Amino acid sequence: MKESATIRPNKIRRNMLAGLTAGAVATLFPAMLNGRANPAVKNYAVKKVKELSTDGHGLRILIPHGCLDNIKPVIDEFTQFTGVSVDVTEAPVDAINAQITLDTISGNNSYDLALPATFGIPDLVSSKAIIPLSKYAKKHEPADFRDSVAYSTGDRFDDELYGYQTDGDTYLMFYNKDFLENSDEQHRYEDLHGELLVIPKTWDELDRQMAFFQRKDAGKFGGLLFRTPGYLAWEWWVRFHAKGYWPLSKTLEPQIDSDAGVEALEQMIEATQYLAPESSSVGLFENWERYSRGDIYCNIGWGGTQKYLNSNTSAMRGRMVYGPTPGGIVDNTLFTTPYFNWGWNYVVTSSSTQPELAYLFALFASTPEMSTKSVQKSEGFFDPFRAEHYEDPEIQRIYSKEFLAVHKASLESSIPDLYIADQSRYFQALNLWLDQAITGQVKPREALKRAAQEWNLIQGSGNHSKQVNRWLDLRAGYPESIRERLRDIS
Repeated sequence: MKESATIRPNKIRRNMLAGLTAGAVATLFPAMLNGRANPAVKNYAVKKVKELSTDGHGLRILIPHGCLDNIKPVIDEFTQFTGVSVDVTEAPVDAINAQITLDTISGNNSYDLALPATFGIPDLVSSKAIIPLSKYAKKHEPADFRDSVAYSTGDRFDDELYGYQTDGDTYLMFYNKDFLENSDEQHRYEDLHGELLVIPKTWDELDRQMAFFQRKDAGKFGGLLFRTPGYLAWEWWVRFHAKGYWPLSKTLEPQIDSDAGVEALEQMIEATQYLAPESSSVGLFENWERYSRGDIYCNIGWGGTQKYLNSNTSAMRGRMVYGPTPGGIVDNTLFTTPYFNWGWNYVVTSSSTQPELAYLFALFASTPEMSTKSVQKSEGFFDPFRAEHYEDPEIQRIYSKEFLAVHKASLESSIPDLYIADQSRYFQALNLWLDQAITGQVKPREALKRAAQEWNLIQGSGNHSKQVNRWLDLRAGYPESIRERLRDIS
């Protein structure tokens, strides 16, 4: 489906400032260091767009379904100030990365920009579907542009900049306040387990609490954690990291089939019996609707989950408390590993005939001013990722201050997804064998052994030394407090 955000592209005039150098760029941004609402970068991007001759051609962008509300204010102002139209094509959330690749392979060349999931950037680079933006950033991006960005690890790959993060998708927990703060339930839980019924710090505590609240006969359920095949790896990834181990050694040897990996999977299987029956079938949006009924203790999700559940039409509005994903006990102390597992990222396609113009749109969209307007849209998916967003009154109203405090803390300390080549193949294999184990078709240890074997095959199909370097770079990109405590299987 195509939806044109503007009707007629206008011819763009050449600006007299066409001779600006990188040094001159820096002089345009003296107020950016502390000026959160300063429009300097936005205005600069507009000026540079006007310098380019587009011959009347607009831009074409591919976005996920559900993001049009977020991007429309950006397009409207971009067109208003530059005269450049932007034609929008929407694709299903789970198919957008594949559509970008297929469009490149087919030679259709339908888009100048796209908004793929952040975890898909390595594969898009490998398929030559997107181009590096480093030379444009060096020319146009102020040195302090990313100072207020809470998470940008996924923007880079192979020492090149490929995108601009526009959605802070860190995994979080949602708890039903009616369950958690009920004094009778608190007394019963303390009598049974000898500990307080509070927001759980570890996965063991969460699993006990879900078991405690699982009462099918009374129409109550412990949780709604995803058990659909495509989403399984995310929960396992956090459970495994929270045990204090790297999923791959420094030489790319899989460590997922270790005792720690098997234990994480066995705990997932055990916890599955304490989930609402719909957990094995609901997708993203169905998950939100199901949890909003109010008969389930906990859920897992993102800022988009909160936008839905905190809306005026949700029965769960004002009835939740929030926490980071649980951790584990490593060396007798709590170890938490928040996880950035999705997000959308502005990229420029390799088929674009006007890549610098496309880049300037991405820069414009990512400025504090425009990104705040995007995140403010309650019907869209984009979540806070800049410090400015958390201070905005409208964003505070949409999400609630309580949620934003948890979100910000998690985002700033999130571990990354597996940003190496063939990411999709790694996670497809992991999801497949996790599903086989959770549905009882194979034993947990055998499932992870098979997944590890497939990972080894994936690693043998490419440039091994280059992949090792990518993984070492990614390990170095983990938050220091987490990186220092993770270890390899000896």
